[in-house]
Amino acid sequence: MFKNGMNKRVHIVVSGKVQGVSFRSKVKNMADELNIYGYVKNVDDDKIEAIFEGDQNAIKNMLDFCKDGPEDAEVSAIVIDEENYNGEFNKFSIIDK
Repeated sequence: MFKNGMNKRVHIVVSGKVQGVSFRSKVKNMADELNIYGYVKNVDDDKIEAIFEGDQNAIKNMLDFCKDGPEDAEVSAIVIDEENYNGEFNKFSIIDK
């Protein structure tokens, strides 16, 4: 399913000015380019939550992007939890509340 390397799964929560700045759509576009599966969504307290599953190198690239966010975002913190990869997703989705 994924090329080169080990598969990985991470669950992140991003804080700061991250809602209303196209954060979710930019993450979705990047996930599609990197063949990462999972989801991204807005959560309470003006945060973004996401789960990424894919090649560990692709996940690293995604996390690097999320630490800065898109142009109008101001990321103040990111919590990254590694979880057991289980391949539960077959695409990447934006989840609306």
